Amino acid sequence: MVTVVAAVAVAVAAGGTAQAAPAAPQPATGVGPTGTSLMHGDLWSTDSTPYPGPGRGARLAASSVPGGACAATFIGRDGMPVSLCTQFVGASPPSVAVPTVTLFDPATAAPVARLQLAKGGLLGGVYGYLDDRDRVVVADGSGAILRVAHRKTARGWQVYIAERIDVAQHIPAGDAITGLAPDFSGRVWFATTHGVVGTVDGDRTVRSMHLPRGEELGNGISVRADGASVLTTHALYEMRAGANGVPRVVWRRAYDRGTARMPGQLTWGSGTTPTYFGPGGDGWVAIVDNARRPQLIVYDSDTGSTVCRMPAFDRSGQGTENSPMAWGDSLVIPSTYGYQYPPMAVTGPSVPANAPFVGGSTRIDVSAQGCRRVWENNDRIATLPRLSRADGLIHALGYGPYVPGAVQQLGPVDYVATDFATGRRVRTLKVGDAPIDEPLELTGTIARDGTMWQATLGRMLKIAR
Repeated sequence: MVTVVAAVAVAVAAGGTAQAAPAAPQPATGVGPTGTSLMHGDLWSTDSTPYPGPGRGARLAASSVPGGACAATFIGRDGMPVSLCTQFVGASPPSVAVPTVTLFDPATAAPVARLQLAKGGLLGGVYGYLDDRDRVVVADGSGAILRVAHRKTARGWQVYIAERIDVAQHIPAGDAITGLAPDFSGRVWFATTHGVVGTVDGDRTVRSMHLPRGEELGNGISVRADGASVLTTHALYEMRAGANGVPRVVWRRAYDRGTARMPGQLTWGSGTTPTYFGPGGDGWVAIVDNARRPQLIVYDSDTGSTVCRMPAFDRSGQGTENSPMAWGDSLVIPSTYGYQYPPMAVTGPSVPANAPFVGGSTRIDVSAQGCRRVWENNDRIATLPRLSRADGLIHALGYGPYVPGAVQQLGPVDYVATDFATGRRVRTLKVGDAPIDEPLELTGTIARDGTMWQATLGRMLKIAR
């Protein structure tokens, strides 16, 4: 999915050219503040931000126990952090692993209000975004797309459903929405686990089509001005909404999905949400396949022709569930090979059944002449990282160097800041201990003031400058 895992039981990711790169896109209306309103940072899914992170002066400023694992956190114009969480135990009705929208105090990081959503598929209720009225747009398990707002009342903060759009008639029984994103024309795109891709127009009209049966989705949707990129367990699709609003396929490119799910990935297929980058900001689109030795593949966004391909990793673990970060013509790819997700979060057995979480991240620069590896380090990143275009650092949680025989779920968990230009670590700050602070490949968000909001299995962390 990047991609990202939510909860114990639910899965739900500088060179000169980079410095001169265009800012990541936001449509004129429909989406909240730049950098803090989308799970992958922006519509292109670059997992980057225009704001500096905690960096060299990082400190743990506050933390709380929200009662669940929060896959993504958004911050609107009012400065209130609001997260898509999987609550361990829900109350209405009583249930376990329940999708929940949780509002946090920006000073103390304490949860101040929450709303339990209808439970659906594994990924349902986890992908979403913040709109231009500070409302979380998210799908629930009843076949609805919701706009969830918050307000201060005489009795305290309240989280409530402000709008509900029923799309159930377009979703077969047993299916659920896995991807959700706005586009530049005011539509909302959605995709389901079993391959339904649809749009909702401003007048609430719903239109959909079905990708080839047997192809499933476990990642988000990336959007550019001319279309959307959708990755299934078999192929990458460039899509556009036709004149009638129905999504149509512009081009399809099958990739090597390997022989089975690899350890450190959630499904049998690529684990990367597609990343738009390169000429004009979205001229290329990148994925990492699921081959025995995974390949980075970069396509021309308009034509689907191959710009370049090369092994995604050299000495790092051979596989990733995280979307590539992008800045200009550069990509940074963290390895998740061997990462141990909760058993109920994965689909099918992996081959091999287990592997050590060696970790490692690599930067690859792309040009019309091909791909070139710039650096590779041994960072064992265990969250979906955020690349700051303001400070040139990659911000994440992770573990220390790999030790043969060590247990992943035990030991210190660190905030780490890595130099995008060199791949060298510039800051390591212990912020917790596994298993209570197991990072679970959850997504962090960097606020305008440089504060990083990052969830773990048991806590919400506020890491400040």
